[in-house]
Order: sequence, then C-alpha cells, then structure tokens
Amino acid sequence: MNATTLPAPASETRDIRDARADRGFRWLVTAAGALVLVSLAAAAFSMLWGGRETFQKFGLGFLWSDAWDPVGQNFGALVPIYGTLVTALIAMIIAVPVSFGIAMFLTEIAPKWLRGPIGSAIELLAGIPSIIYGMWGLFVLVPVLSEHVYPWVDAHLGHLPLIGFIFSGPPLGLGMLTAGLVLAIMVIPFISSVMREVFLTVPGRLKESAYALGSTRWEVVWDVVLPYTRSAVIGGIFLGLGRALGETMAVTFVLGNAHELTASLLMPGNSIAATIANEFSEADSEAYRSALIALGFVLFLVTFVVLSVARLMLRQLAKKEGN
Repeated sequence: MNATTLPAPASETRDIRDARADRGFRWLVTAAGALVLVSLAAAAFSMLWGGRETFQKFGLGFLWSDAWDPVGQNFGALVPIYGTLVTALIAMIIAVPVSFGIAMFLTEIAPKWLRGPIGSAIELLAGIPSIIYGMWGLFVLVPVLSEHVYPWVDAHLGHLPLIGFIFSGPPLGLGMLTAGLVLAIMVIPFISSVMREVFLTVPGRLKESAYALGSTRWEVVWDVVLPYTRSAVIGGIFLGLGRALGETMAVTFVLGNAHELTASLLMPGNSIAATIANEFSEADSEAYRSALIALGFVLFLVTFVVLSVARLMLRQLAKKEGN
C-alpha cells in the first residue's frame, strides 16, 4: 500500500514564499547599491581615460600650473581650481548663517500662518533652474554691484592693511565675489530646507524642559537644538557645498571667465565647470579636449575629497555622541 503524501502546512508554504521574496528583495537592493558604485567608478574612469594625454604630458604639474594656452597646447588647472574653491567658500560663508537664521525662524519664531508661505517660497527657489540665476545675476545684480557697491568696497576696504588686496580692483561687477553671491542664493534653499526638517525632529519635551529651567530662546537653540541635530546640519551644509562646487551655468554668466590668478575678489576669474562649458565646443585638437576632460576629473576629485571630509566629520561626531 502506497503511503499517502500529506500537503505541506499553510504556514510552512508561506514561510518559504516569504523567504524567497526576502532573498529577491535583498538582491534587488544590493544591485541598486552596486549600480551607484559602478556608475561612480565608470564616470571617474571615463574622465581619467579621456584626460590621459594631459596627465601623461604634464603629470601632477597640471594641478598647480596656471598656464592655459590652447594655441601652444600648454595647460594647467590651478586657476580653475582656485576659482572653484574661492567662489564656493564665499557662497558657504554667506549661505550657512542665512540658512541657519531661516531655519530657526521657521521652527522657533515664525507664527504658524507664516511658516507655510515662507517654506513654499524656499522650495520654489530650490526649483528655479540655475541658468535663471545666472541671467538674473548678469542683468540685475552685476549692474547694481558695479555702480553702487563695488566702488564703495574698493574705496573704503581696498586700502586696509593685510586684507585690502582682497577688496581692491576695478568695479566691473563681474568677478569671484559676484559668483559667490549668486551661488549663495542658489544653495540657501537647500541648506535651509535640510536644517528646517532636522530642527523639527527635536522632541518638544527637550525644549520645554530647557525653557522651564529658565533658558532663553538663544540658549535653547544653541545648547539643545544644535547638539541634537549637529550631524544632520553638517550633512546639509556639505550637501550645499557640493552643489556650489559643481555649479556651471550661473557661475559662467557672472564669473567673468578670465584665466588669471588674482587675489582680488572683485576681479574676474574662472572655475572648472565654467571653463569646460565655455571652451568644450571650441576645442579643436585632441590635446585641448583632453585638458578639458582632465579638468572634469579634477572637479570629480575635488568634490569627492570634500564629501569624504564631510563623512569623516560626521563619523567623528557620531563617535563623540556615542561616548
């Protein structure tokens, strides 16, 4: 007599199905994460391969040479690197305090009926294309700065000891300071939005306890809100910095696109992204194109280093908070 095969219990069948679905989901998300790494490596390798002729010819001297002679095929990345870092630094010096003020106003001070409109305005600013900022900077901001602001800056700050050379120069309106101002306006919506969202995660009981102990609003913000959200705030700041480093069109309109190394913020300069955007269509030789692609690889490295520093800072903060 043949043994009768009993059907598997429904719970066992469901466990097998759930295990298969869990393995499939794990493989799916693993592939998504691997796709990011593969895309990153492929982009870096393609730029490195495209700029191999420049790196073979100039070596590491390409990074600190200020030459840029397409006719003589002599290229250096120092001026674009300098302009990229200086404009991004100016943008962050302006944007971080303003973004912090906006976020604190929306979360701690503003009445509820005002928070919605201001929050919507910030999101609208974040969605405006960068070319619009560039056109606004060229046709509106540059004339105002050249006629009313930069002449005063040059007359009153250009002759100060130690720092006067930074603010001296002809009031052209185009320059690194103008580019930094435009970049600051562009990254403020991103940084302030991140700060606002993380400030809202602070438990109300913590702030109420501080107020009950007699703390002022500033003390609550400085001693309670910021320590609680410190890691996320720094992450938002570096997110805005990454946007400022890689911005192209807005900077191209107002930077002046002059391949000259100068300490004055009022003088025109250049950046990596602006150099590539302006000259790639004019590259009439393999050496010229290779130099521009090599600049793209340098920008990739600069951004990677900045974001890596941000990760290290966040990791150190996390360790301190754990202790």
